[in-house]
Amino acid sequence: EMAADAPVEIGLSPAKVRFRFSADSTLTSKLIDGTFPDYTRVIPTANDKLLKVDAKVLAEGVDRVAAIATTEKTRAVKLALGRDKVTLSVTSPENGTASEEVPADYAAADIEVGFNYRYLLDILGQVGSDLVDVHLADASAPTLIRENDEAKALYVLMPMRV
Repeated sequence: EMAADAPVEIGLSPAKVRFRFSADSTLTSKLIDGTFPDYTRVIPTANDKLLKVDAKVLAEGVDRVAAIATTEKTRAVKLALGRDKVTLSVTSPENGTASEEVPADYAAADIEVGFNYRYLLDILGQVGSDLVDVHLADASAPTLIRENDEAKALYVLMPMRV
């Protein structure tokens, strides 16, 4: 672990940058010439359906139903959103179907959407708050996930066909 006030040596060449933190800790990176892409274009703005759910409860439910997933095709977890609940399900040709109902705050039209369960668990594992806001449009549009309305961190997750 490095002290917060420890000096950092920075080296710069036309092609690389180097940060030396200590005698045995160096980070070197290749410099890329170009314009950074406009990431705001991939952040959905018209998602009108809002799901509020406990991140830990959702993650635990996804993890349980995903236990039967054995192949790339069975990595899709289906979320069936209905009034005040989310029904999670995974279907595997070898192992059958697993489903679980999770309480949630949802009042929009019923919708079914699928996600790669690993990507969803990765996002839920990064969330620092108890509740997450999941903003959806339809089963094929990118989904926006936020810790809460005040948090700056946001995640965009593409759905899968289920």
